[in-house]
Amino acid sequence: MFLHKLSLTDFKNYGQADLVFSDKINCFTGNNGVGKTNLLDAIHYLSFCKSFFNPADTQNIRHSQDFFVINGSFRRKDDSSELVQCIQKRNQRKRFLLNKKEYERLADHIGNFPLVMISPYDRDLINEGSEVRRRYIDSVISQFDKLYLDDLIQYNKVLIQRNALLKLFAERNFFDASQLEIWDVQMIRLGRLLFEKRSQFLESFIPIFQHYYTYLSGGIEKVNIEYDSQLCKGDMEALIRECLPRDRSAQFSTVGIHKDDMEFSLGGFQVKKFGSQGQQKSFVVAIKLAQFDYTRNIKGYKPILLLDDVFDKLDDERVQQLISLVSNHNFGQVFITDTSEDRIRRIFDAMDIDHRFFSLPLKETV
Repeated sequence: MFLHKLSLTDFKNYGQADLVFSDKINCFTGNNGVGKTNLLDAIHYLSFCKSFFNPADTQNIRHSQDFFVINGSFRRKDDSSELVQCIQKRNQRKRFLLNKKEYERLADHIGNFPLVMISPYDRDLINEGSEVRRRYIDSVISQFDKLYLDDLIQYNKVLIQRNALLKLFAERNFFDASQLEIWDVQMIRLGRLLFEKRSQFLESFIPIFQHYYTYLSGGIEKVNIEYDSQLCKGDMEALIRECLPRDRSAQFSTVGIHKDDMEFSLGGFQVKKFGSQGQQKSFVVAIKLAQFDYTRNIKGYKPILLLDDVFDKLDDERVQQLISLVSNHNFGQVFITDTSEDRIRRIFDAMDIDHRFFSLPLKETV
């Protein structure tokens, strides 16, 4: 599967843009601020129904315009085509269509056109709070397990209701265990399911991640990811019962899979505290490459790979390792941004692989 054509109308800094891509390597080059990353973000929309960078859809409409439209034409291995459309008007709900048929739920689209994006913002996985890491693992699993996504959506709804009830009890100075039990039963059932799937995923994912980090670093550094969940230490039902007094005092649910985290280590030490910028960059790149590999094995075909400004903070040896890796037969269509056209031309002109350059502001070069 690959993206053959992309058409934009009033999306971010683009009034109108129409591009035709190679099914292998596509490079967007130009100075900062010309819209290289915006093109990757439009492709991200076609897979995840949302921006990689800005969750407020209407803020992605070009200044003073009333709407944006993203059209993407995908081709499958059998040469069949599928049209994906995203339409966002101001003060209206977002519309998403596949072959001109609108989805009732955006969640039904997730996973149909798998994609992996590597961005400088990935370092947030290391440096920001646990919510960022939970959101990442949920987005990966949801691309190949729709039941997981449905259970996660339902769990978050139950969590909101349970927290609202705990707050109401505190405000009105009373407590009714039977009312809370309605939400506890659902939270326990869904929490167990999500915990098991996260555990199974990471058990398979971590060795793949370690393999890619070893490749990028030349095998000189050992890394690990540990799943940090309250459910690793006790059953969900027992934890909820034990923590009820604390929940009532705090007026929210203090235990559950919504507290899960992942601990990243390098040589036995926290990457966040002791990893250099290059090591941190290699760490998150290895995570994303492992995501690509894992998703490909599950889906049976290659996701699209987006590499945004990947050369920053990587030494020449690691850059060469990464480019050689994504150019081999194990990877499919790749989109890359870089500020230096000369650098990226030197790399790919020396390789026997189909590639296409787009110099921004938009003017295709061959």
